[in-house]
Amino acid sequence: MATVVIIGTLDTKGEEFALARRLIVAADCTAIVIDAGIGEPRFLVPDVTAGQVAAAAGTALEALRMGNDRGVAMEAMAKGVVAIVRDLHSAGRLDAIFSLGGSGGSSIVTAAMRALPIGVPKLMVSTSAAGDVAPYVGTTDIMMLYPVIDFAGLNVVSERIIANAATAVAAMAKAAAPIVPSKPILAITMFGVTTPAAMTARQVLEGAGYEVLVFHANGAGGKAMEALMRDGVIRGVLDLTTTELADELVGGTLSAGPERLEMAGRLELPQVVSLGALDMVNFGPMDTVPERFATRKFYRHNPNVTLMRTTPDECAALGAMIARKLNAAKGPVAVFAPTKGVSAIAKAGGVFCDPAADSALISSLGTTLNPGIEVRVETTDINDPAFARAMADKLIALSQKGPMP
Repeated sequence: MATVVIIGTLDTKGEEFALARRLIVAADCTAIVIDAGIGEPRFLVPDVTAGQVAAAAGTALEALRMGNDRGVAMEAMAKGVVAIVRDLHSAGRLDAIFSLGGSGGSSIVTAAMRALPIGVPKLMVSTSAAGDVAPYVGTTDIMMLYPVIDFAGLNVVSERIIANAATAVAAMAKAAAPIVPSKPILAITMFGVTTPAAMTARQVLEGAGYEVLVFHANGAGGKAMEALMRDGVIRGVLDLTTTELADELVGGTLSAGPERLEMAGRLELPQVVSLGALDMVNFGPMDTVPERFATRKFYRHNPNVTLMRTTPDECAALGAMIARKLNAAKGPVAVFAPTKGVSAIAKAGGVFCDPAADSALISSLGTTLNPGIEVRVETTDINDPAFARAMADKLIALSQKGPMP
C-alpha cells in the first residue's frame, strides 16, 4: 500500500488536515502525519509529534515555545521535517508528500519537499501559489495549488479544494515509481536562439545510446540541471548555452547564480562547453529595463522579454569567467567557439551581429584557459549542424574515455 506523508501545522489547520487524511486513507493509501506546528495539535493526533520534529532539529519544542520567535521556530521545524522526511524516504515509507497552508507552512514543508528526489510526488496547497513560487519550488518538481480562499476552517470551497488535492496526491502515490534510467543520461542546455544546434546534438547523442535531458537556460533551468548532476542523475553535459552567466555578470533576470558552470567540473563529469546566447542579457518588458542601460542595443523578443546586446568589454569578462570556472574542473573538458555568431540573431545580418564583441569573448576565453584544455574555434555560427555534431561527438568521446561516475 502506498504511503502519503502529510506535514502540517496542526495547531492552526488541524481541521483541514484531518479531512485530507480521511480522504487519503479512503483512497486506499497509508497516511503518516507529521506535526510541524509549535502549538497544541487540534482535530488530529499526529504520527510524528512536534516534539519529535524539534528534536530532529537539535532543539526542544518547549524552548521554541518559550523563545516566542516565529522565525526561529519556523527555521527549526523546517530543519526537523527535512531530517524526518529524508529518513522516511530512505526507509521506503514515503511514496508522496502533501501539505496545505499559508506562506509560513509552505516555507516549512517545501523545504522537506525540495530534499526529496525528482519524481517523488509533491503537492503543496498554498495561499502563496498565485504569486512568485520560486522560493518554494526551487529546482525540483513541487506542484503548487492555489486554494482560492485562505484556510480558516472548512467550508464549501475549502472542502472541494482539499478533496481534489487529497485525491490527486493519493493517485500519484499509488502510481509513483522511482526513476531508474536504462541508459546513461546526458544534458544539453538550450535557448530559443540555440534550438537548432541543441536538436541536432540531441539526435547524435541519442543515436549513440544516451538518454538526453534538455534544459532551458533561463536561470531555473541551469540550477535544475546542476542539481540533477549533484543527485547523480546526469552523467555528462553538452553545455551549449551558457547565457545565464551573462545575466549573472550584467544583472539580467535569468541568472542561475554565481556557481553556474562549476558543478560538472566539481563532480568530475565530462563536459563540452560552448558560448550559446552570450550575446544577450534578459529583462522583462521594455519598461522594466534599468535606466542605467538606456543607451544600449535592445531587441524585443516578445512582449514579456527584452534582450540587451552584451558589449565587447562584457564579452571579454565572460570569456575570462568561463575560463576560470573550467580551469578548476576535475573532469574532462572541451570548449567549442563559433566565430560567426553565438546565437540565431548574432550571425551575419542578425540584430545582435557584433564581430568585435564575439572576438573579445573568444580571445579572452583562449588566453585565460589552461593550455591543457582543448579549444576548437570554428568558422561557423552556433546553429550550424556540423558544429553541433562535432560537439556531440566530442562529448561521446570524453564520456567513453573511462567509467562515468
